[in-house]
Amino acid sequence: MKKLNILLVCGSGASSGFMAANMRKAAKVQEIEMEIRARSESEIENYIDEIDALMVGPHLSYILDDIDSYTEGRELPVILMRPDYYSKLDGQKAIEHLLEEMN
Repeated sequence: MKKLNILLVCGSGASSGFMAANMRKAAKVQEIEMEIRARSESEIENYIDEIDALMVGPHLSYILDDIDSYTEGRELPVILMRPDYYSKLDGQKAIEHLLEEMN
């Protein structure tokens, strides 16, 4: 599997920063090559061309309708993170969900 570039977004980038750190740890344990960045939702368009998947915090479900304007028709997995693992910052569960959605 090639190295995956993942962007996590939340309102300000703070909670997604903690989630990204936990996901990096989980990916390392599983020996999965991933670059996981956390940013605020306002920065999506700055990174959209560099990523293989976009993970969105559950509290930002309202932006899913606008994602098409960023992707410009490009096939890009956009994954709404589940509240059960997001609230616990469970990086392992987030990795599992990501891989499930990408297959």
